[in-house]
Amino acid sequence: MGYILSIDQGTTGTTSLLIDAKTFKLKGKLNQEFPQIFPRPGLVEHNLNDIWSTVEKTVEALLKKENVRAEDIVAIGITNQRETTCAFDKSGRPLANAIVWQDRRTADFCDSLKNQQDLIREKTGLPIDPYFSATKMKWLLENNDEVKRAAKSADLLFGTIDTFLLYKLTAGESHFTEGSNASRTLLMNLKTCQWDHELLDLFHIDKDTLPEIKDSFGKFGVTKGNSFLPDGIPITGILGDQQSALFGQAGHLAGDMKCTYGTGAFMLLNTGVEIKKSEYGLLSTVAFVDKGKAVYALEGSCYIAGAAVQWLRDNLNIIGDAAEVENLALEVKNLSEMEHILFLPYFTGMGSPYWKADAKAAILGLTRDSGRPHLARACLDGIALSINDLIEAMRKDTHLAIGELKVDGGATKNDLLLKIQASISNLKIIRPSVLETTGYGAALAAAVGDNLIAMEKIKDLWAMDVAFTPMTKWQDFYVKKTTQWKSVIAKLFL
Repeated sequence: MGYILSIDQGTTGTTSLLIDAKTFKLKGKLNQEFPQIFPRPGLVEHNLNDIWSTVEKTVEALLKKENVRAEDIVAIGITNQRETTCAFDKSGRPLANAIVWQDRRTADFCDSLKNQQDLIREKTGLPIDPYFSATKMKWLLENNDEVKRAAKSADLLFGTIDTFLLYKLTAGESHFTEGSNASRTLLMNLKTCQWDHELLDLFHIDKDTLPEIKDSFGKFGVTKGNSFLPDGIPITGILGDQQSALFGQAGHLAGDMKCTYGTGAFMLLNTGVEIKKSEYGLLSTVAFVDKGKAVYALEGSCYIAGAAVQWLRDNLNIIGDAAEVENLALEVKNLSEMEHILFLPYFTGMGSPYWKADAKAAILGLTRDSGRPHLARACLDGIALSINDLIEAMRKDTHLAIGELKVDGGATKNDLLLKIQASISNLKIIRPSVLETTGYGAALAAAVGDNLIAMEKIKDLWAMDVAFTPMTKWQDFYVKKTTQWKSVIAKLFL
């Protein structure tokens, strides 16, 4: 027996998965959360040692749980939270906490670059926003003493999470990334899929501190010096988490589309070899790079989706577990009770299609009759309404009708949320049989990179679990709610 190990390093935790290398069926998975660090409002950090510890522990425990020998792993795939920025030295020691993609500390610097917006968007497909990695690297270089010292002594390495994990897994022999992650840094030229000298100069980043950009599929290196894995296992596939989910949804052809409901929500449409420029606040990005050729995607990004439910759990303590939000929301029997209630989940600013870094979250329209169930239902409505903004932007940009949407991610276990989304957006929502599409996509990437499967065979592996269609009895309510949503956003933020 041979297995592919997939390491899915996410914003709130790490999931390790084992996939049969012949049947490509999921054998087992294990997740471990790690602490979120909030030094001040708007700042979000991760301890890289915490992240590495969750990789070690989940892999070790998963192998034991599934009674699989580490020697039976034939290839490793990595997928990761994308824009989160790591600084470490050449021994692999973290020099600072990672600055997370949600972090807004560079908002003022981004505002100062507005006169460079056209140049940056033309080269990278991205707007200027604290979301992306280059501004975080610049902040570390200017504000962190350890990073300054390492830069002065030529001992500084930058990377996104994939780069850090690869470096650790290979005992420092592989300082690489690939196109889907590099395309999120504001430093990679979309056309060449290489670091752009003009952008490096703009952000004052030394190219020698950055990883080499490789294809998404192929040999990135082999394991070495790890306590939980033997030496010599090839790492053969790396994709950023949203591109990995698209790949796991068999979305490798132009026209394929998915939306992942995780900590945030991210919609990707494969545009093939065409770099599609958005007029409605979406991003142009790399889906993957294969044999030196890039396949591109159009992306809409909501910073908060499942994280809004976590906020109800951790900050308001109105639920004990994220899964409880569905039953609590179902206690609202009459939607007229929700007529004026809006939950705007902008805890870390607004992404697509508005790009307002300083936006804040809000709950509006509460009365004395409002209670825990109304907050739960409003939270789900707010997630679906913000994702509907992505769907509408995608429809306008592509001139496609978009009558159905494949979805994945942990929040899609919530049937009520998907019924709400179908009703608001007037489309069929399709949930696959494998919900762990991000980790599954990384395993497929590793399989392609190790020649265990041909790209065109991936479609045969995808299967539907259930489809959700608009609820007729809700549609009048959500037509009014959508109008109310747009009006409030225009007044508060635009």
